[in-house]
Amino acid sequence: MSDVVHETPSYQPLIWSNWARTASCSPAGRAAPGSEAELADVVARSAAAGRSVRAAGGGHSFTPAATTSGVLLSLDRLDALERVEPLPGTGNALVTVGAGIRLHQLNRLLAGRGLALENLGDIDRQSIAGAISTGTHGTGAGFGGLAAQVRGLRVVGTDGAVHDVGPGDPLFEASRLGLGTTGIIAAVTLEAVPAYDLLAEERPAPLAEVLESLDGPDGVVATSDHFEFYFFPATGRALTLRNTRVAPGAPGRLERAGRAARSFLDEEVLSNGAFEALNQVATAFGSLTPRLNAVSARALSPRTYQAPSHQVFCTRRRVRFREMEYAIPRELAGEVVAEVDAWLRRSGENVPFPVEVRFTAPDDVWLSTAYRRETAYVAVHQYWRLPYSRYFEAAERIFVTAGGRPHWGKLHTRDADDLAPLYPRFDDAARVRLEHDPEGVLMNRYTRKVLG
Repeated sequence: MSDVVHETPSYQPLIWSNWARTASCSPAGRAAPGSEAELADVVARSAAAGRSVRAAGGGHSFTPAATTSGVLLSLDRLDALERVEPLPGTGNALVTVGAGIRLHQLNRLLAGRGLALENLGDIDRQSIAGAISTGTHGTGAGFGGLAAQVRGLRVVGTDGAVHDVGPGDPLFEASRLGLGTTGIIAAVTLEAVPAYDLLAEERPAPLAEVLESLDGPDGVVATSDHFEFYFFPATGRALTLRNTRVAPGAPGRLERAGRAARSFLDEEVLSNGAFEALNQVATAFGSLTPRLNAVSARALSPRTYQAPSHQVFCTRRRVRFREMEYAIPRELAGEVVAEVDAWLRRSGENVPFPVEVRFTAPDDVWLSTAYRRETAYVAVHQYWRLPYSRYFEAAERIFVTAGGRPHWGKLHTRDADDLAPLYPRFDDAARVRLEHDPEGVLMNRYTRKVLG
C-alpha cells in the first residue's frame, strides 16, 4: 500500500495558493505519487475515507479550480515521456507523456525528436493535464487548443481503476477538458507534428486600422497562420503579431537569434523588471497611468525574426497579474474590442496592462470554449496589486452580451445555469461525471458552481 498521503498537522496548516494569488486552500492531506499505481492507491483510499481529491498542476489557473479541503495531489513526479509512435505517411507521431510534465519540458523533449505541438498558448509553465483540463489555447484561425490535440488519456477513477480511453469514448470526451471532475488524469497521448519554425512579424499600428483589417476572406485573421494583437488602454495603438509556419533553419543559429530577438512586448514590456517598475508606479500614482501607457505604446517597434515554434509561441510572465478571458464569435471581435476600449476611455480606470486578442478554429471538444464556432478570445488583465473587480465586471457584461464563453481557468462570475445553454454537450458531460463520480469526490466549490 502506498504511503504517500501526508496528513497536515493542525498546528502547521499547509497553505496552497495559485500563481496569481487569487485562490488558496488548506488541504487535510497532500500526495505526490511517483507512479500510476501509487496514484490509483491514493485516489481509492481517499475516496473510501470520504475525502475529496483535487490535482494541482502549475497553479496558473486564476480560479479556485484546484482547491480542496481534502487531499491535494501533485502529479509532478508523473512526468516521463512514455512512448513515441510514428503515424505512417504523415510525419506526425502519437506521443504519450505523464500527466504532470510541464509544457516547457514537453516542448524540449519533442524538439529533440524533430517534433512539435501543432499549436501552443503563450505560457509554458503549466502541466499538460492542467492545461488541457482548463482549455488552454493559442492563436491561429486554422488551429485548435491543446485539448483538440489529445488522442488518448489514462484516467484514474475514484475506485482506483485506470481507464485507457480514446476518441468516441464518453469518458475521453468529458475528461480531455473537464476540470478534473471525471477522474485524475495519469497520462496524455497527443498528436505531434514535424518540427517547424515560425517567422515572427511584429508591427505597431493604430487600433482602428487593426480592427478594420480583421474580417473577411482577405482579412488578416484568415490569411495568417497565427495572428494576435495587443493594445494599451486609451492609447489607440496596437501591436500585431503575425507568425508564419516555415521549415526549420539552422537550429543553433536560429535558437540564439530567437532568444536575442524576442519581441519587445514580451521581453521589454510584459516580462521584465522594467514593466514591474512601471506597474508599481501606476499603482502608487494612478494619474500617471495614461502617460505610462502612451510611452509603452510609442515604444513599440517593428521586428522580424525566425525561431523554433515553441520559442516564439511561449514566453515567461514574471510580472504577476489577474486575468479574465472570454471566447466570443469571431465575427464580433472588432465590435467587442471597440466596446472594451470605449469603456476604458470613459471610465478612466487605472489599467497599465494591455488587452490581448487571439483567434482559433472551431473544435469538437465537448466543453471547449471554441466548440463548433470560429472563435476570438479577448483577455483583460490587471496588475495584481491593483483592484480589478470594476474593470472585469464591465468587460464581462460586454462579453456576455456577445454570447461569450468564459475561459474555464480564468476569472469570471458565471455559473452552471448561465453556461449550460452555451454548450450543446453540457448535459452529456454531466452524465459522465455522475456515472464516474456519483459521490462528488472529485468536485470542489468552484466546479460545482460552474458545472452543476
